[in-house]
Amino acid sequence: MKVAKVKAGICGFHSEISASSQNGRQVDIIFKTECPNLQPMEKELTQVDAFKECFAKVGDSPVFHLARKYCKHAACPVPTAIIKEVEIAGKLALPQNVLIEFEDDEE
Repeated sequence: MKVAKVKAGICGFHSEISASSQNGRQVDIIFKTECPNLQPMEKELTQVDAFKECFAKVGDSPVFHLARKYCKHAACPVPTAIIKEVEIAGKLALPQNVLIEFEDDEE
């Protein structure tokens, strides 16, 4: 089982997401976060349908609908990381790190 570790940025909060599936469709999620806004999701987000999550339009998945209740920042990477973890558990994608880097503009 892979574990997604998210360092969300300037807020300084860390989150961990692990997911597993017996059938490739229903995915069990264990979500732990330091973010006080997202902590209610730890209890609410315990199982999802991999197809509904991974094949929804951007922002339309059940994870994003739940995140809208609690997340105070549109650029928060945690909901996307949850969906990436679901993809891996559902065998819909191979594990590959995602990286956003900020560099100074040379101009």
